[in-house]
Amino acid sequence: MGDDNLKKESDMEGDLQKSLSLRLNRRGDRSNQNPHAEDFEVGFFSSGRVPQDYPMKIVWKKGFVRLVLVAGILWMLLILLALLFHIWSCQTSVSFLSAMCNKDSKVYTMLDTMGLVSKPHRCPIPLSNDPDKIVIPTGRTSNEIVKSLSYVIVDEVPRNGSQSSPLFGGHQSWKQREESFKLNSNMKVHCGFIQGGGAEMDRVDIKYVKRCKFVVASGIFDGYDLPHEPSNISLRSKKLFCFLMVVDEVSLKFMRENGTVKEDGAGGKWVGIWRLVLLKHPPYDEPRRNGKVPKILTHRLFPQAQYSIWIDGKMELIVDPLLILERYLWRGKHTFAIAQHKHHRSIYEEADANKRRKRYARPLIDLHMKIYYYEGMKPWSSNKKTISDVPEGAIIIREHIAMNNLFSCLWFNEVHLFTPRDQLSFGYVAYRLEDSFKFFMFPNCEYNSLFVLHPHTREHSSPIEWVKELDQLKNNNLKESRGGLGLFTPYPGDLDSVVLPNVTRTSKAG
Repeated sequence: MGDDNLKKESDMEGDLQKSLSLRLNRRGDRSNQNPHAEDFEVGFFSSGRVPQDYPMKIVWKKGFVRLVLVAGILWMLLILLALLFHIWSCQTSVSFLSAMCNKDSKVYTMLDTMGLVSKPHRCPIPLSNDPDKIVIPTGRTSNEIVKSLSYVIVDEVPRNGSQSSPLFGGHQSWKQREESFKLNSNMKVHCGFIQGGGAEMDRVDIKYVKRCKFVVASGIFDGYDLPHEPSNISLRSKKLFCFLMVVDEVSLKFMRENGTVKEDGAGGKWVGIWRLVLLKHPPYDEPRRNGKVPKILTHRLFPQAQYSIWIDGKMELIVDPLLILERYLWRGKHTFAIAQHKHHRSIYEEADANKRRKRYARPLIDLHMKIYYYEGMKPWSSNKKTISDVPEGAIIIREHIAMNNLFSCLWFNEVHLFTPRDQLSFGYVAYRLEDSFKFFMFPNCEYNSLFVLHPHTREHSSPIEWVKELDQLKNNNLKESRGGLGLFTPYPGDLDSVVLPNVTRTSKAG
């Protein structure tokens, strides 16, 4: 019995020794794998034992890392919530919140470019409450760069016999065009109304418009619309503004047959508040191009005007014009205001949409864009100073100062030389004048809140709009005879090497 107990104790001591031996071997292996372990244990803590505050240090380090991660997540969530609030405030119909939205900010532009901001059709306009309380500025805005502006009125008809009669916009050479973009204090440029080029006014109308310093202008050509009576117009604005509707003889006849045209004792013709201004001998074959004369060259038709508001003929103005001038010009000390296009920022996007909608001959639109691209006009990007290169040109608000008048002349010259699609040339002229021409481009949703849009009396269609190949234009019945001739004049540059930038179609409207 005793021998058995001794044997068991001996076996237990053997097992214990084996266990200790195995542990020592494992420790030796660990020491070999980490030769600095001993130094760490001895050197770092200055003793072979772990200090009492070691667990607290580990907890503190892990807690700090977690705190940084949590703070970073909370910061990102805060930024996301701020962006969501910004988007919501820009879309809400609550006027107090929508007033907080800064649609001119870089953040809004970035969100809009990314497609994260839906564009409302209409939004509240921060108008003043009472037209009678609007203070009209005295005097005119000073002309800082262009002091004096005069116009070419005699055409230089080419001697090659290709064109025997003067053109309304003149036969501007490529060199003259280039020189017109070089700003000087005294300038003389082509600006329509060449002698013998058409678009003459009746004497009774010339006499009447001399009294007009504040103008609301519109135009109807080829009988595509009927005048729409403006609404919400104050008595003060009715006395201050001339409401001038420029028409051709076809439209005047159409109005007499389908509306009420009254004639005053002096021979002036009226439809409601609108004073009709007849332009005899339309300067162009295309009614769309004729419509650009009063739209862009308002300062030439009404030279005594100090301020003008242009609206397209299909539109019914529903905001008092004094409130419009105060909101878009005087409040921000602007002199030229126009709306941003709802869908497009780049002229190359707009050109693509024009081709898809058959607004003009497709190869001529491409040629127009190749000239602009060759001359350095890049597609719009957020790096540009302008919020967009493409306007919604149905409403133009301006003070008639020399720089704005020059811009209008150069804009019209592009319409005269190339395609009549003025939205394609607006951004190009602004690009050429750089920072010298300053304008306010306001949100499209405000633009849609200024008027009620009425349908045309009939659809416009022209044979040149269906042209798909340049060879088709050899038919003289398709080619315009008095407009767009720059597209058929040899260009002083290699346009064959120009490859237009790719266009990403971002909307159903093009």
